[in-house]
Amino acid sequence: QVQLVESGGGLVQPGGSLRLSCAASGRTISNYGMGWFRQAPGKEREFVGAISWSGDATDYTDSVKGRFTISRDNAKGMVYLQMNSLKPEDTAVYHCAIPKSPWSVSKILADFGSWGQGTQVTVSS
Repeated sequence: QVQLVESGGGLVQPGGSLRLSCAASGRTISNYGMGWFRQAPGKEREFVGAISWSGDATDYTDSVKGRFTISRDNAKGMVYLQMNSLKPEDTAVYHCAIPKSPWSVSKILADFGSWGQGTQVTVSS
């Protein structure tokens, strides 16, 4: 069973940047695509982006394209979400997740089997 722990959230002004980290332990994630999701108060959890197991392919929801970048370091068991040009509507709890099946990349919430507890990102002046 893999454990995922997110960190790096906080309060930032509009236009600012944050880098979220997701640390995996318990087993390797090097053969799994990884995903980032977010959940704002009163809203459903939504897909933010995903990265392939090798790191050479990424996918993002339209609202963050050009602003957010996902990367990974398989040797360290780490996945990152670099968030630039942050907007108030980016305010949410951000979760990293690992899919149930190796080698796959998905943006569908039900395809993911393990989740981190999340880290709060608040964008406000």
